[in-house]
Amino acid sequence: MSRLYHAQRAMRRKRMAALQRGVIAILDVGTYKTACLVLRFEENTPQGEGVGHMAGQSNFRVIGATTTRSRGVAMGEVDSMPETERAIRTAVQGAQKMAGVRVDHVIACFSGGRPGSYGLSGEVMLEHGPCTVHDVGRVLASIDTPDLGPGREVLHAQPVNFGLDHRTTLRDPRGQTGEMLRADMHLLSVDDHAIENLLTCLHRCDLEVAGLASAPYAAATSALVEDEKELGAACIDLGGGTTGVSIFCRRHMVYADTVRMGGEHVTSDISQGLRVPREMAESIKCRFGGVHATGVDDREVIPLEAETGDWHHDRRSVTRTELIGIIRPRVEEILEEARMRLDRAGFGSLPGQRIVLTGGASQLPGLDGLAARIFGNQVRLGRPLRVQGLPEAAKGPAFAAAVGLCMQGAEPQDEFWDFDAQPARHSHRSLRRAVRWFRDNW
Repeated sequence: MSRLYHAQRAMRRKRMAALQRGVIAILDVGTYKTACLVLRFEENTPQGEGVGHMAGQSNFRVIGATTTRSRGVAMGEVDSMPETERAIRTAVQGAQKMAGVRVDHVIACFSGGRPGSYGLSGEVMLEHGPCTVHDVGRVLASIDTPDLGPGREVLHAQPVNFGLDHRTTLRDPRGQTGEMLRADMHLLSVDDHAIENLLTCLHRCDLEVAGLASAPYAAATSALVEDEKELGAACIDLGGGTTGVSIFCRRHMVYADTVRMGGEHVTSDISQGLRVPREMAESIKCRFGGVHATGVDDREVIPLEAETGDWHHDRRSVTRTELIGIIRPRVEEILEEARMRLDRAGFGSLPGQRIVLTGGASQLPGLDGLAARIFGNQVRLGRPLRVQGLPEAAKGPAFAAAVGLCMQGAEPQDEFWDFDAQPARHSHRSLRRAVRWFRDNW
């Protein structure tokens, strides 16, 4: 954690510098699309680093937005550096042109890297007087960071709860008196190559990285409402190459994972099942796709026109019922995998158990009803929160991660490296999944 600790602190300083200048770019590097938003901060009032409101808050407006097709990303990770670099350049240059400004700093998110969640805790005795920011740094430094194994790095390390003597659910212990200060922290690890490859592409595009985040975390930030974040809810972000799974409780993310399947896999199934090009399969999915067939769908005919020279192949057609028969099994598989991850995390023990679906692939008609049957919970479709200046085309579920990243850029949640505390030595103790730890200790 030490190497990334210093890198993350450097990113935080760059973010503060960008806020002072008033302009920063947001970049969502996905499997299907690469989206860039340019933000202008109208009140540059960062307060510094610390707990809660001390992390700084600024009002911002989107002044540029561009989306381009990703061609160098597979399952949320860089697959071809030249193509990924080209997509990033295209998106950033388009957003800069729309905004009429040059942007040097970017905050990016990605959905790959096989995330892993851990719940950690530490405690220290207060030396003298009320709890200070220095004491918060000391208790976070007392937390043993786990041995993540070879090829793994920490992407997020967020304090999610504090305790002071008999009080166990404090959001902000500063200024309060007591003897024993405790802290609980959620740590999210990913494959280091996923981080390094993305950073390399960004640097080749002459961009300074002012922040890096998990796409499931960013998507949930904008798709969940405050009550859901407080009582407990899961966000299922159905993207192109991956499906992000995240859980929030008490306003903090306490678990994240990904299913390495998404809308692109549905498109591939249609392409193979109907023997049509992927571009046509994507168009058919968007125009006629769904997961619930009715008697009317037997009579809705979808033409499969092509220009191969084979008359019988070029003039085929299928019914919408047949198309749904191809789509539904893959969608069920994705949702079942997401449900298994929630079950392993102990999601059923949280006070609130709403499931929120977002992401581009969540727009399939009937998906919320199918998800409700699979999860056995209350399910709703989530759109990103409203952001000033956001174009109409960017207000749909496909932009949940990008909008969430805007919110994190303006008011980031505290991370371990925001405090003047060096990581503790590695511990080889066994670790529990984050939500189960959350349930047992809160």
